Amino acid sequence: MVKSKSTRYIFITGGVVSSLGKGIAAASIGMLLKARGYHVTIMKMDPYINVDPGTLSPYQHGEVYVTDDGAETDLDLGHYERFIGTDMTKKNNATTGQIYYTVITRERRGDYLGKTVQVIPHITNEIKQRILAVGESDANYDVVLVEIGGTVGDIESLPFLEATRQFIQDIGPQNVMTIHLTLLPYLQTSGEMKTKPTQHSVMKMREIGLQPDMLLCRTAIPLAKEERDKIALFCSIPQEMVIEARDCDSIYQVPLNFEEQSVGNKVVNRLGLVQHEPDLSGWRDFVRKIENPSAFVRIAICGKYTHLKDSYKSIIESFVHAGVENNAKVELKWLDAEKLELNGAERYLRDVHGLLIPGGFGERGIEGKIKAIRYARENNMPFFGICLGLQCAVIEFARHICSINDANSTEFDPTTKNPVIDLMETQVKVVEKGGTMRLGAYRCLLQKETRAFDAFKKPEISERHRHRYEFNNSYLQQLTTNGLIISGKNPETGLVEMIELRDHPWFVGVQFHPELKSRALNAHPLFREFVKAAIDGKNELHDNKLMDESDEDSND
Repeated sequence: MVKSKSTRYIFITGGVVSSLGKGIAAASIGMLLKARGYHVTIMKMDPYINVDPGTLSPYQHGEVYVTDDGAETDLDLGHYERFIGTDMTKKNNATTGQIYYTVITRERRGDYLGKTVQVIPHITNEIKQRILAVGESDANYDVVLVEIGGTVGDIESLPFLEATRQFIQDIGPQNVMTIHLTLLPYLQTSGEMKTKPTQHSVMKMREIGLQPDMLLCRTAIPLAKEERDKIALFCSIPQEMVIEARDCDSIYQVPLNFEEQSVGNKVVNRLGLVQHEPDLSGWRDFVRKIENPSAFVRIAICGKYTHLKDSYKSIIESFVHAGVENNAKVELKWLDAEKLELNGAERYLRDVHGLLIPGGFGERGIEGKIKAIRYARENNMPFFGICLGLQCAVIEFARHICSINDANSTEFDPTTKNPVIDLMETQVKVVEKGGTMRLGAYRCLLQKETRAFDAFKKPEISERHRHRYEFNNSYLQQLTTNGLIISGKNPETGLVEMIELRDHPWFVGVQFHPELKSRALNAHPLFREFVKAAIDGKNELHDNKLMDESDEDSND
């Protein structure tokens, strides 16, 4: 194994409990290094045996994050991209399923020349090669951060941790840093912060052959000097490398909290890199605007997986970014589409200023989404439909404007006589589910004098997709004759990418997933304009109400 000439590596592990925020920690450290001028990327190692999360229920794993090159990946890659502003690729996510699939395929081909195939060295070698491949890519990264999923002590994580131990030996400890994120529970009954779980977690790492260089201690209260010294002593870590990772109101505050404790400088020193003064002015301004908005707007998200907010993680963060660019706090109201199906839309939407229908799959809740879209269209409420949201908007328009009463999608009714949404031709013969959708970035040409063009301010864009069904162009003329605007199309296939209505404050549907390209310091144009339209609509309602009250006073 040959070390890439100048790349340094940081391994981030977790202990005590899961869901502590390793992805946010990795993204935050990556951002601090980028702010110092270093070229950084982040890799996620997932211990599950699924090849990727593409076939997992959102309730199991949250949203599926899609990269430009069409990889279905862990949602943490979204955090990486949003924090460091660097596009990830399929190389940035590896799973146990991928690793074993590769090794078994080689064994079937006879590549191992009759040798017994084992976890060590074959599985661990494949893990190491994938890590090295990221560092040795054409991008020539200065630092590669590697987040290892799961918790130290999990059986599933052991091959990745063993590969980490070997990797450090292979390229030299001076080129590698190990950071361990752990929990310091606080017992309210006794008024004590407990360090023992962290001690045990580090002990478990030592048994594997790994000694953390830095501890990020997740805590709800300040970390006192007494506890810090105790952790340093029992975990054999310098006291200054025990970092308080306090709970924050916003995940975007985490890098600044780390910077206050000189985490960036400590990482640079440990890796033997040259110190540079960080430029965090843009990030500080971004966080300040999150904390001090000058306006407020409420947006409804009507979907199928609203009981688990991580199913729509990128959408949530896109609204944060768009809110900042509009100097507004965006409050999200979560609506279960099945409830709207039963009870109608008005009772759920009359107190919101905009409606978003996100992507999804399956028939459940579709009629509720269609009712919500009709309410938004007829009441001049700003509407934004993403993927399935566009498809539902087309069905609603076909039924209630074009009088195609039985208009539907073949996804929901395979026998419908009017499939305004239909299975893509390239999907007809597809049998396997994993990684077979229309995935990744595709071109879209925008029609001038549309809201789409006004938002992007350029004639062509590239956006990420994840779908099997599409707008049926057999109905194109009938729908456009009745007022539907096709504002974006794929130039190669003629696939409808964007629709909108002209005589409406803001009614836009897109077949792609714009939330996947929104960044902390660069909100996606469509989210930015949607939030602006919702704010304008709210202000207009307020002004109209004041005028009505004024008229009543004058009549008195």
